[in-house]
Amino acid sequence: MKKWIIFYFLLTSAIQASANDGYKLWLQYYSIPDDSESRSHFGSIHVSGNSPTIEAIKQELDLAANGFFGTQAIMKEADEASIIIKKHDKEIANVISKKDINSIGDQGFVIKTIKSGSQTKIYITANSDLGLLYGTFKWLQYVQKGDMLPEDGLVQSPKIERRILNHWDNLDRTVERGYSGFSIWNWHRLPRHIDQQYLDYARANAAIGINGTVVTNVNANSLVLTEEYLEKVAALADVFRPYGIKTYLTARFSSPIEIGKLNTADPLDPDVQKWWADKAEEIYRHIPDFGGFLVKADSEGQPGPHNYKRSQAEGANLLADALKPHGGIVMWRAFVYSEESPDDRAKQAYNEFKPLDGKFRDNVIVQVKNGAIDFQPREPFHPMFGGLTQTPLMMEFQITQEYLGHDTHMAFLSNMYEEVLQTDTHAKGEGSTVSKIISGNLHDHDLTAIAGVANIGTDRNWTGNHFHQANWYSYGRLAWDPDESSDIIAKDWLELTFTRDETFVSKIQKMMLDSHQMVVNYMTPLGLHHIMAWNHHYGPGPWITDKHRDDWTSTYYHQASSYGIGFDRTASGSNALSQYHPHLSEKWSDKSSVPEKYLLWFHHVAWDHTLSSGRILWDELALRYQKGVNEARNNIETWQEMEGKIDQERFKHIASFLKIQAEEAEWWKNACLLYFQQFSQKPFPDGVEEPERDLNYYKNIDPKFVPGI
Repeated sequence: MKKWIIFYFLLTSAIQASANDGYKLWLQYYSIPDDSESRSHFGSIHVSGNSPTIEAIKQELDLAANGFFGTQAIMKEADEASIIIKKHDKEIANVISKKDINSIGDQGFVIKTIKSGSQTKIYITANSDLGLLYGTFKWLQYVQKGDMLPEDGLVQSPKIERRILNHWDNLDRTVERGYSGFSIWNWHRLPRHIDQQYLDYARANAAIGINGTVVTNVNANSLVLTEEYLEKVAALADVFRPYGIKTYLTARFSSPIEIGKLNTADPLDPDVQKWWADKAEEIYRHIPDFGGFLVKADSEGQPGPHNYKRSQAEGANLLADALKPHGGIVMWRAFVYSEESPDDRAKQAYNEFKPLDGKFRDNVIVQVKNGAIDFQPREPFHPMFGGLTQTPLMMEFQITQEYLGHDTHMAFLSNMYEEVLQTDTHAKGEGSTVSKIISGNLHDHDLTAIAGVANIGTDRNWTGNHFHQANWYSYGRLAWDPDESSDIIAKDWLELTFTRDETFVSKIQKMMLDSHQMVVNYMTPLGLHHIMAWNHHYGPGPWITDKHRDDWTSTYYHQASSYGIGFDRTASGSNALSQYHPHLSEKWSDKSSVPEKYLLWFHHVAWDHTLSSGRILWDELALRYQKGVNEARNNIETWQEMEGKIDQERFKHIASFLKIQAEEAEWWKNACLLYFQQFSQKPFPDGVEEPERDLNYYKNIDPKFVPGI
């Protein structure tokens, strides 16, 4: 009996040791081969300095050493150590070139291997403690992946100054468009209790170079600016600070009325100006390194300067003036469109902001979504990126998958981010990519930033779907370097998160890289957009019509008729194409030269129009939908081949979600094709499966309590 108990204990202990719920993200520090060189490095480390950030570095080294080898990192004096982590000084100047040090700024780092006789030392140096932290994380990632450092070393610094997560988290812990549980911020317990997850959140972000967080929803609540909540926010800021993460808040434009007891929030009113100046003083007393405000105004019912017949620049400048003495910035969202729908919504932000170019304070940056509608599965880049030259613009990507299948659909969004970032706007001639605009290089802007709408929640794996961790990770990597390649990012994430097994990495890397196009195929191929279900945006709804706003319906965007389908944005339609550079406008106005991925975005096209494949539009559309379904089914088979290569817990979790995705891909394909077939009156081409149910069945699907609304 005792032997059985002992055996059972050992067995369950082994199972628990091999279990993995995904909580550690890309900081797994899983066991690596007992490589003498790596082990010797961890047995001989010198970390110079004394600050909370330096302590964070030492703690991370201990965590890594324990994971890699089951030991602690051993700290030595500099002359005895094989890893030297210290800020630039006279000693470092002897081994690291002045050119490299001068090139990295305040946030960059240099990692260099120096061989002297039989002795080898690795130097990690920077101009700041934060740079040392980033360099340490990068070195640990090289160790985890088993990669050799380049012979000439690593010299890296971020191309974008502020790399920020936007949390759409409410004070009651619900998350707008959140699909991975509740908000991780437990406001009720703050500031008296600091959860371990807050620290791990900071570590995970610092490891990929994210240096800012907006902890509250853009649909803002004025309460967060009260003394009670500022004390809570300050407690979070204290946790984040050693990891180089600044805290930002969303500011509700009407706060002077709601918590200030004023009669107006008019940005030109002296009492309102004083109220915001006093509020800024109060915030900085609690949070000395407060980053600034993110503002959603005059959009979807949010108050703003329009309420007082003032411009977006006058509204933004009010807050900028209050923050300026303290070094804070205003991130003013460009997601503004009329309370009615008098014009193509794709045009309205450009029309609003183009006349204001150059009228914003120098500590205002306008935050622009990647596309002009609203985080659709695929959109052309927002015309504001090519149209505004005197005002710094920051990119807003959505990491949470509001329109891409919520938590259950795998869609590696790095491809989508890269597609947008590398698009040429032609703003200053050929080569004027979006990445050059947001990095400040094209128009010589010093204030640069990028934002990602977070997909983080209280689920143990943080993001609901294990693969959605890759979208958070890839956002951080592209925020640091918007010109990085998605295939490298995918490979690194897989090796840091799962395993270095070559078969696993190569096959799943391809699956990831193909996944965004797969989702576009079974949801919105050939430039279709905004055809999701009403309100919760979960599942297909191409039939949505006759709502209180035309531009919140699907029929407004696809305009399916007996003739054809698509939204005409050429000169014969809404003329939204005129907002792009003439080179693009001319090219995209022609059905034969517009990229087919944007065809129905810019054109209303006849069902029998012949595409580059030689097929008519209806056949091509139907086959794209079927292709997406086939790919989703194939992913299940590919994943099953990987059994045994990673832990069972994550393997089974992902397998279950891939099956859901394939089922829902078929749902999207059947619902959309049956609906559009009413207009085309054409049969399904060979290779496209006939739906087993009729259109009425799909119209009557009514999911209950969909999260994230």
